[in-house]
Amino acid sequence: MHVHHAAEDQEDSSISPQEKVAAASRSTWVSVIVNVILTSIQIVVGVMAKSQALVADGIHSLSDLVSDFVVLWANHHSQKDADEDHPYGHHRFETAASLALGLLLLGVGVGMLWSAAVKLQNPETIATVHGVALWVAGIALVAKETLFRYMLAVAKRVKSSMLVANAWHARSDAASSLVVGLGIIGNLAGYPLLDPIAALIVGFMVSKMGWSFGWDALHDLMDRAADDEEVAAIRQTLLETPGVRNVHDVRSRKMGDMIVVDAHLEVDAQITVEAGHEISVQARQRVLQRHRVLDLMTHLDPWTRPDLDHEIKSRG
Repeated sequence: MHVHHAAEDQEDSSISPQEKVAAASRSTWVSVIVNVILTSIQIVVGVMAKSQALVADGIHSLSDLVSDFVVLWANHHSQKDADEDHPYGHHRFETAASLALGLLLLGVGVGMLWSAAVKLQNPETIATVHGVALWVAGIALVAKETLFRYMLAVAKRVKSSMLVANAWHARSDAASSLVVGLGIIGNLAGYPLLDPIAALIVGFMVSKMGWSFGWDALHDLMDRAADDEEVAAIRQTLLETPGVRNVHDVRSRKMGDMIVVDAHLEVDAQITVEAGHEISVQARQRVLQRHRVLDLMTHLDPWTRPDLDHEIKSRG
């Protein structure tokens, strides 16, 4: 997924942690302002126009607002330097925030499903929706889709999984506003059941998104490895380091959006300890420059000539 080339290396190194924090903060505050306005309008108009789907959409926007504050909180804490209790830094605050975000969405989604199901069991209680609800759903759809495109562009530029999750949260809101709009049109056309059905679909969408974010974050907290492509790219960087004859036992684990790696480097058996140390220092520097690696721990092994190795095996 992230095979780095020279051009990408330059692009990566140009984004400092401070810039990443600033970009995250800026895009999230834009989202906060949009969500405050939308939540207020959707819930007020939804109640007055008697549209359960619009109220559900407003609650979804409210969950967006809470998630924005979770992101701002994690963004602040994850940038703290390493300390005695957290020698690898605080990068996992991002992952913990993604898990909290997932659980929040799951709870909101299940709540929506429940209230829509109650309405569907009592269809006679479904009121005719007022036309103004359709206008609000349309405005929300445009606002959310624009917000999604803006937030995703920022998230990709600074390579933050937490910001990507938050951007897709906005996209799920845009999709739910579309469903809500269709439900309201159906209600106005004389099919009142379509409004709570739209609320039900929104609930499913929110629950599914919450589950996938939460599940992903849980795996990352349990030391999930980086993807194979990225590990292969790191291994290649190590192999290309002058003095490294071979590499084995490359292991990785996620640390927020960064990776912690340990690897065994095979070097000539006859060189001095000092020369071997220099090779491992150079290997570490190259990996940290080219990949999103937080730390690389190396272990040196003596390299044996392949033909000699084969001779020993054939005797055995």
